[in-house]
Amino acid sequence: MYCTKVGVDLAKEVIQVCIYKNKKVQSNIEMTPAEFLCWLFKHKPATIIFEACGTSNYWKQKAIEAGHDARLISAKLVATVRQNQKTDKNDALAIVQTASLPDVKFIGGKTVEQQQLQSIKRLKELAVKQQSSKSRHQ
Repeated sequence: MYCTKVGVDLAKEVIQVCIYKNKKVQSNIEMTPAEFLCWLFKHKPATIIFEACGTSNYWKQKAIEAGHDARLISAKLVATVRQNQKTDKNDALAIVQTASLPDVKFIGGKTVEQQQLQSIKRLKELAVKQQSSKSRHQ
């Protein structure tokens, strides 16, 4: 684990990035996805923690590709640590704080292949559901 920890709160339009080093928050700023991608490849290797969500596997893979130690953490666990109202800034800070807890359990995440298989499985389930729905209405 690197000495710099980065808590990342992912959203569609903006990504909140909280940089924590030397037991102090260095910055907690908002970026666009394009800015964050550039930041990943320009920043020195760090431990980057994402709250597990729909796009976290993608961003974890990008962070690893850029040379970082990337991890996913449970959204429920982060919610128990958040101290103030739910904002992107508070969420990013809570992600860093949660990752700093002793004995915290990180989530494994999925590879690209696992995500593809999951998508195929869900498409198949949807097709079966639609087919059985059509046969009931005929």
